[in-house]
Amino acid sequence: MDMRDNNDAAGERTGEAQRPTLKTIAFMTGLGVTTVSRALKDAPEIGEETRKRVQLVARQVGYRPNRAGVRLRTGKTNVISLVLNTEEQVGGFVSDLIYGISEHLAQTPYHLVVTPYSRTNDPMEPVRYVVETGSADGIIISRTEPRDARVRYMMERGFPFATHGRTDMGVEHPFHDFDNQAYAVQAVRKLAKLGRKRLALLAPPPNLSYHHHMRAGFLEALDETGLAEIPFTGATIDNSIDEIRARTVELMRRPNRPDGIVSGSGQATFALVAAIEDTGLSVGEDIDIVSKQSSRLLHLLRPTLYVVNESVRMAGRELARAVLGAIDGKSAQSLQSLSAPSQVESR
Repeated sequence: MDMRDNNDAAGERTGEAQRPTLKTIAFMTGLGVTTVSRALKDAPEIGEETRKRVQLVARQVGYRPNRAGVRLRTGKTNVISLVLNTEEQVGGFVSDLIYGISEHLAQTPYHLVVTPYSRTNDPMEPVRYVVETGSADGIIISRTEPRDARVRYMMERGFPFATHGRTDMGVEHPFHDFDNQAYAVQAVRKLAKLGRKRLALLAPPPNLSYHHHMRAGFLEALDETGLAEIPFTGATIDNSIDEIRARTVELMRRPNRPDGIVSGSGQATFALVAAIEDTGLSVGEDIDIVSKQSSRLLHLLRPTLYVVNESVRMAGRELARAVLGAIDGKSAQSLQSLSAPSQVESR
């Protein structure tokens, strides 16, 4: 047994009675610990049949490398930290993002750890903690801003990361994003075809990058179609359902109310529909809504809605690919992806 395997085995002794170790697999396969260790790492000198047999037994007994031993041997934690706002949409967004990341990591040695924060905290704090403690090999962040201090901090320290969303800082870094500008253009064109003339946009908060992308697409398409904007003041998709509902009631009671709305989130659209019906109006008759959604629920609410689907699960897979590529030292340009919106769908 070489020194690396001594480290791995020594790191496992404390939990040896509770969980399978390299020695467990060696006993069950009749192989040496060194051979087992190398087979689990896909070492080329180990025959394919032996590698498959060892890896099959490891999966069957639930073997997991001891992280302390791995860190001693390689300097890596084999951990990816997803820094997530605890007030993110709790429906499909968070679960699908985590599922997509985990799905990609499942075939690698890496594990996902969620590092939470709330809007009342400094969003730099969890990033700074992970970087300074070395508690992960890479970080994924969301709610990206045009000039994101977290991105600058990690770039200055050479720490691998990927962002859900783009920045506007004049620097290249790994990211995955949904094309919200193209979505807004598509939504406005659909409302124009439906004969709508006065449109409102329920957008993300203005500090976030995708607010600017969505608003740019909205204004571009208004100019193209000659439609008018009715400003939707006092609400963003980050507001609570009750707040959005109240602001929408005010909007719909104006003399020059909109007859079409572009919505930046499916969750917000639930509030829009409730408010429109509160005022005695009908979706599909008095007003049309085109909404982005990350879970296919809106047509269960009202078949008359128009929707564009965003795959957050796919975003998770792309973000995992990007951060692993950053860890491996690949170029930032090769780790950037932008997903196009689906066609506008009706029931």
